[in-house]
Amino acid sequence: MAVRVQFENNNEVGVFSKLTNAYALVAIGGSENFYSVFESELAETIPVIHASIAGCRIIGRLAVGNRHGLLVPNSTTDQELQHLRNSLPDSVKLQRVEEKLSALGNVIACNDYVALTHPDLDRETEEILQDVLGVEVFRQAVAGNVLVGSYCSFTNQGGILHPKTTTNEQDELSSLLQVPLVAGSINRGSELVGAGLVVNDWSLFLWNGYNCY
Repeated sequence: MAVRVQFENNNEVGVFSKLTNAYALVAIGGSENFYSVFESELAETIPVIHASIAGCRIIGRLAVGNRHGLLVPNSTTDQELQHLRNSLPDSVKLQRVEEKLSALGNVIACNDYVALTHPDLDRETEEILQDVLGVEVFRQAVAGNVLVGSYCSFTNQGGILHPKTTTNEQDELSSLLQVPLVAGSINRGSELVGAGLVVNDWSLFLWNGYNCY
């Protein structure tokens, strides 16, 4: 199910929210319409958690997670961490990460089984990904872009990559992730497919559609 949504006239939905098969995070300070779109679609199946990270609303770019866990940067305050811990399902692990590439959502993309990461991600962070999120980790670029979390988005069912991803690279990544992939743009030509949408195995939220090549 694809649902159209904006955050305060900003169409980069994936900057201000994070969606997994176990929970959704939405940035504080949004409009009631923004929240109601998520809650009407998701509230019967997973919690929709209003949150900030390090005092910021760009939670989709700062955090990374799946149904097993949620990783947040070291700058996350104790109060924010406690709020997340109280709001997440008991089965979801939560951990603060000391990582120089602190915008975790920009440098990591994952589903419930596999993660793609920036090639320079700390080795310790890779081990935390494996432990907390339960994923196999591959250091990778997407169409030459190391900010994999910004330039791709995938679930356990499939995904979309930067529009200039070659056919060979699509095939290689599809083999790594074990899901079908397409190259495409969203929101009238944006290449930032990871920042412009959020998706799980049954719901997709974005501003204005997508084009696949």
